[in-house]
Amino acid sequence: MTTPTPTGVVDLAAVDPKPPLPPFTEATARQKVQAAEDAWNSRDPERVALAYTPDSEWRNRDQFFTGRTAIVNFLRAKWQKEQGYRLRKSLWAFTDNRIAVRFEYEWHDHTGQWFRSYGNEMWEFAENGLMQRRFASINDVVIGKEDRRII
Repeated sequence: MTTPTPTGVVDLAAVDPKPPLPPFTEATARQKVQAAEDAWNSRDPERVALAYTPDSEWRNRDQFFTGRTAIVNFLRAKWQKEQGYRLRKSLWAFTDNRIAVRFEYEWHDHTGQWFRSYGNEMWEFAENGLMQRRFASINDVVIGKEDRRII
């Protein structure tokens, strides 16, 4: 289990196994998807980053980056912009060490304008159950506050 350092900072270089481990069954793939949804809805960048290998490769929209520190920095900036963030993920498909997910999330910007973002993610896992690759395609739609579905 990863524990905070004496200064209270989580060691993002630590590599603890993250069950369930591949190869996935439908049940264990669904567990991974739910765990990801729960972590992302915490809006805690360090917590989210611990689900990824220290050298995890990401594509998010038009951004490409590698590693947990980059993931934390990305998520901090994301959740500064995407306020009131709430996410729902669902399993699309799975195989031995890969899972495909579709998702939607809602958020508002600093002016109070609400958006619903739709997307697909492709995940690839290392043997220890940490995600080593995440590729996400996402589109945003302007919505009214009264049109929110994810509360």
